[in-house]
Amino acid sequence: MSNLPGSVLFLCTRNAIRSPLAEGLMKDELQHARRSGVFVASAGLYPTDIDGFVVSVLGEQGVDMHRHQAKPFDAHSDGGYDLIVALSKQAEGEALEAMRAQATDVESWDVLDPSLVDGTRDMKLDAYRETRDQIRARIKERFDFS
Repeated sequence: MSNLPGSVLFLCTRNAIRSPLAEGLMKDELQHARRSGVFVASAGLYPTDIDGFVVSVLGEQGVDMHRHQAKPFDAHSDGGYDLIVALSKQAEGEALEAMRAQATDVESWDVLDPSLVDGTRDMKLDAYRETRDQIRARIKERFDFS
């Protein structure tokens, strides 16, 4: 575990699935730990609307992302973050390139992309839950909320 940074940006390709999951879960962990002073956001390389399954699986855990607005990475690539967590290979490459002259750390987390899972609605929801749970575990492992 390590100390909490002052600001974290979760970055993925579309800011529709993995990065909003991470943003919502990180904010939830901070709230439960009664920690303030950490700015958390998410962005995408090619932002689109949030995936409905994301809203559903976060809602199962009391995290409301109904009002999430996808944001482009260009609006956040000025080095104003202490840490960028890339949740796709493409996002990792773009973040490393954009931050090479900045004092921003970039990490890459390998988590399931649930949009690649085919099957019934229940099978897809299970994949989204698995991704949600992977991200929550990584957040708890990476950050010290005490």
